[in-house]
Order: sequence, then C-alpha cells, then structure tokens
Amino acid sequence: MTIDFSLYLVTGRELLPPGKEYLESLEEALQGGVTVIQIREKKSDTLEFLEIAQESKILCEKYKVPLIINDRIDIALAVQADGVHLGQTDMPVHVAKTLLPAGIVIGVSCNDTDHVKKAIEDEVDYIGIGAVWGTTTKKLSSPVVGVRGVGSLLQALDGTNIKAVAIGGINSTNVLRTLHGSVSTSGHRLDGIAVVSDIMASSTPRSAAQKLRDSLDAWVHHFDLQSRVPQVYDVETIKSGVVELMQVIRDKSPLVHQITNVVVTNQSANATLALGASPIMATAPEEMHDLSRIPGGLLINFGTITNKGSMILAGQYANEAQKPVVFDPVGVGATQFRKTTASELLNAWQASVIKGNAAEMASLANSNEVQAKGVDSVGSGFADPASFIREIAKKERCVAVMTGPTDWVSDGAIVVKLENGHKMLGDITGSGCLVGTCVATFCAGASVLAAAPETSPGPELAKLVRGNMLIGAVGGVLALTVAAECAAKRSDVHGSGTFLPALIDELYNLKPETVLSRAKVQVL
Repeated sequence: MTIDFSLYLVTGRELLPPGKEYLESLEEALQGGVTVIQIREKKSDTLEFLEIAQESKILCEKYKVPLIINDRIDIALAVQADGVHLGQTDMPVHVAKTLLPAGIVIGVSCNDTDHVKKAIEDEVDYIGIGAVWGTTTKKLSSPVVGVRGVGSLLQALDGTNIKAVAIGGINSTNVLRTLHGSVSTSGHRLDGIAVVSDIMASSTPRSAAQKLRDSLDAWVHHFDLQSRVPQVYDVETIKSGVVELMQVIRDKSPLVHQITNVVVTNQSANATLALGASPIMATAPEEMHDLSRIPGGLLINFGTITNKGSMILAGQYANEAQKPVVFDPVGVGATQFRKTTASELLNAWQASVIKGNAAEMASLANSNEVQAKGVDSVGSGFADPASFIREIAKKERCVAVMTGPTDWVSDGAIVVKLENGHKMLGDITGSGCLVGTCVATFCAGASVLAAAPETSPGPELAKLVRGNMLIGAVGGVLALTVAAECAAKRSDVHGSGTFLPALIDELYNLKPETVLSRAKVQVL
C-alpha cells in the first residue's frame, strides 16, 4: 500500500472539547485534509478499543484514508486495519510480522539513530521520530529529540524507502519550524507530521486540519522549488544587493529589536542609528509580541544571559511574523550553561542568521578544531573554513557567518569570503557584537524590501523569513569592516579610545561607492 503520510492524526478521545463527539471530530478532521489516522487507546479495555476501531474504520473507508492501530495487533487483525504502529517497548517487529498478513503497514517509534538502524534492519514501512517538542498528551520515556535532532535520524534513512513522520507537540504555530529545521544536511526531509492535540482538542477540527494542510502544501512546494532552482550569485550581484539594502535602510528606517548584552547596549544602539535604522533594546516578555509586528528584524545576543524567556518568545513571534532572527551566541563554548541555552533557543525558533567567531561556531558544531578563551577565539582557525561554514549552514538550515581576520558567510550552497576589516576592531570591547547588530540591521532591510506574503498557499506562506538573508548578512559584515578601515586611517584616531567613536562616524557617513570600491568579496 502506498500511503500519503503528510498529515497523520493520532487520536486521543480524552482531549475532545466539551460537547464534541469523537466520530464527529474524526470526520471533520478527515474533511480538513488528514491523510492517515492512528487509533491510540492506551486506557481502554479491549471491547471498547475494538468498537472505537470499527467505527473509525468505517469513516476512514468513506474518505479513502488508511487506518493504523497503535500497539494492539489483535485489534488491527479484528478490524482489518491497514497498519500497526509499535513503540520501542511494544511487540518486536519480527514477531508482529509473523502474526500480521502480508502487505500490512508497520511503523515504529524512534528516538535515536540506534532505533532507526534497527527499524531499517526490521524493514519497517515508516518511522515516527519524536518527541520533537515537549508534549502533555503522552508521558515521555525518552528525551525530547528537538527539531535540530531530527536531521541526523532522517539522514540515517538515506538510501532506503522508509518514510518518516515527526511527532510530539507539533501544532500550527510550530509546523513550519518543524518542517524547515528538520531537513538533514543530505537534503532528506520529513514525509509528514503526526498531530494529536492541535486537531483533537479543537472545537473546529476541520479548520485546524486545513490550516496544517495549507502549511504543509506550501512548504513542500517551496522546498521542491528551491531544490530544483537554486539561487545563483556572483560578486557583482552581491555587491549591488548590499548597496540596495543600504538605501532601503536609510529610506525605511526599519526597527531593529535587540536583546543584547549589557556590555554593548549603547554602542549597538548607536551603530544601528548610524546605519539609518531604529533600535529598541527591549527585554520585557510582555513586549515581545507587539514588537514582532513592526517591520524590521531581531537580534538575540546572549553575552550576558539574563532574559532567556524573552529570547524564546521574541524568536518564536519573529518566526510567525516572517521577520529575520539573527543569533549571536557570544562565548557559547565557555560554559555548559551557555551551550545548553544555545541549544534550547535554536530548537525553540529558526534562526535566519547565526553569527559567531571561529570558537563559537565550532562549539555549535561540536567541533574541537578551534578552542575558546571566554568570549574569544584562540588558535589558527579551521583548516578548511569554507567547508566548515557551508556544513554548519546546512545543519542549522540558515545563513551562517564566521568572523575573524577573514569573514566567511554561507547559506549552505555557496560560500562568500570577505577580507575587509582592521586589527583595531580586536582592540575594542564588543566589536563582534557590533557585527551582529549590523547584520541584523541589513537583514531587517532585506525583510522590508521583500514583497508581502501572498494570501493563498504558495512559496511565501512556507517561509519563516522574508528577504535575502545571505545578502543581508554579507551587507552587515561589509558595512562594519569597511567602516573600520576608514576609521583606522583617520588622523584623529590614536588608539582604541578614539577608534570606537570614529567607527560610529564612519558607519554614519558610509556611502555606497565606498563599499563598492573597497569591498573584497569572493564567491566560492
């Protein structure tokens, strides 16, 4: 049997809202676009489970949707279900196969790569990966996988015909984050999402299912289009794109919301103003939703981690509003707390750009090639920085920026090498943070420049961010590094104390022709 796993509903009668009957809810969900039904009845006795399965089978046959039974082989046989789903502590697959007729679909829950390897060995038809998010609909016996943990499990399926769905806490607000963020570095995407409470607990399950269906269809269309028609860049295209954003920022003055560290708040706000944008350094969680609705961008810099709750909310609201999220994981390798916090943030929302020095990016990639000393990177850097930055961009599903004597930017397909800057940037506090501010400002410009999202399902509705984030990231790096070169050669600059105000001045006076003439850009 060929099954469309795209919108997989796992039932849970205990979640039904008051006044909503189970079969009524199930039929409305089917009308809304559900493509697979799994009956899960962990607390029902055998007779009750059998009756529920029989009634569900009639509805599934009416809408030509396959019915899968959770755990109970006997119930699956009794109602002639299309498949069974087995957990890691349920009946082993090889035993189930001796009891089930040929051709029945078998799925298995997987939480790690060992589970996936065993599923491949057992020749199952599909796997359920999870839990991807925390969930209250089922007591978890294994750790939450997280969106960023799905890709490695999908990659383990490369070369097989086994399908994969994600499950656990998935709903209409995080479905795009789940789909986009779970793609493996080899380009392996999910075949579907399994949903429980977002449909079962809804008083309007047809609308709830249709909303998920629209997001799924739009995202798959967008993913396939990107795979077939990748964007092509050359040096002139990048430079002209950066210059265009400089003018957009001056003309539109986008709001750049910055949750940043206390060391650099003032100079970051001044740099934003100098470029022509409008800074706001708000940290109260009560403000995050309202700020996300104003055109612009978001910078999350956790040099001093004191507002984690606001960082999570701000990023999630920005994803919903399709606004850029620039993440600067300052000193992420310095402590276990920073590593854990970075992982929590990156699982909670999709970064548009991640910017860090070599040690910070190495820590995110779990690489020991470059070491950290506090917030600074030490050593000679990566042997092959271009390959490294491309791979971390693929893994994190965003644009990656690695700063240093040479700056590297990648969207996972191309790598841009930038060789501007001055050594005096290393003599002032927070120069890396200023890069993050400039990148967020240019990404905000790119977002404002982009067309408004379409009103019908299509590529724009599938995006977590509007605008060209690669050009935005390159523009932000070039703005600061070119301005630094101009500031360093001024006669009134005698050291780090006079360099910083001169740098702000040069950002304020930065002209397109200066960037075009000085920018040292290579496309690899």
